[in-house]
Amino acid sequence: MRYLIAILALAGVVVSALALRVHYSTGAEPCSINATWDCGVVNHSPFAEIAHIPVAAIGIAGYLVLAGLALARQRFLVFLAALVGLGIALRLTSIEEFALQTWCLYCVISQVVIALITLLGLGWFWAEYIALKRASRAA
Repeated sequence: MRYLIAILALAGVVVSALALRVHYSTGAEPCSINATWDCGVVNHSPFAEIAHIPVAAIGIAGYLVLAGLALARQRFLVFLAALVGLGIALRLTSIEEFALQTWCLYCVISQVVIALITLLGLGWFWAEYIALKRASRAA
């Protein structure tokens, strides 16, 4: 399970890096599909930074932390960090829908990745909890 979470986290790093590239670019974007799907609009909006740090850079750091925690077998911390990441991603998704009314393909992919990591992290943590309960009953 930890390797799957780490692989998904690395996929999140790649997607976040692509979004970061869009954040700093000035040309036409390959993910600018139409008026509803335009990564440039999303990544150049005022919501694309927190304290002058691009949200995509924060995503890269978060996904690297998740990969490290997974490889270190920190089940509860993986779940907790993924849950925080999912909350942030959901907030950003609501901004895309209600404030910008434009979607970023990279952001949507990242949303799916963090949702999967959160579910896997919950399952991984729950499996450990069940195993510990069984072991304590057997002792």
